[in-house]
Amino acid sequence: MAIGSYEKCKRYIDFHSPVETPPPKKSIYPCITISRETGSGAQAVCEELIKILDKNLKPDEDRWTYFDRTLIEKILEDHNLPKQISKYLQEDKYRHLTSAVNVLLGLHPSQWTLLHKTTETVLQLARMGKVIIVGRGASIITSKLNNVFHVRLVAPLENKVEYVMRQNKFSKANAEDFIKREDRSRKNYLTSNFNRNCEDPKLYHLIINTGLLSHTESAQLIAETVKRKFNNLFNH
Repeated sequence: MAIGSYEKCKRYIDFHSPVETPPPKKSIYPCITISRETGSGAQAVCEELIKILDKNLKPDEDRWTYFDRTLIEKILEDHNLPKQISKYLQEDKYRHLTSAVNVLLGLHPSQWTLLHKTTETVLQLARMGKVIIVGRGASIITSKLNNVFHVRLVAPLENKVEYVMRQNKFSKANAEDFIKREDRSRKNYLTSNFNRNCEDPKLYHLIINTGLLSHTESAQLIAETVKRKFNNLFNH
């Protein structure tokens, strides 16, 4: 699954990066950012959403793509960063003191260098359009772009625990611990880097409770709302 997703991302980037002649000027398609609580089913929703958005595309049109963990590889590739520092791009952020010491020792780029490169890549992808970006503070980074639609996925704890247990083959206790750690890390990432709270409803066009709507229903709701908002791009 991970390899397949990465290959799709690579094809998407290659399509938008011609080697010789620039592509003809065209309308910028929407970008969708998804902020999520751990276990709310972001991957499942994204996969269903892409199926819906790709359904009526012409054979020669580029397809929708989503970036989540594969965004890390994209950043490393874009900026020629060594694979060893990929762990420092995780959303749980390393401690400032450890960061400063390691930078002085030349072990990895500074926190701000990585944040800048992440931000640069997210903006580049968003401007291409037909892309879904999960996490990485994308809703904040792209907040000034006119072609972006922001979604947050939430769910009751029992639903999230069940999802994480199923996806990762965790015990209930491990799933609960994993959810707490991941959500705390993501919240800290946005607070420390952007001084924003991921739970702020004003950051999003749409907040969906996947405990009340299935992943397919959630994807359908997002697709329908995006098509209505960007009506001129979906009806030509």
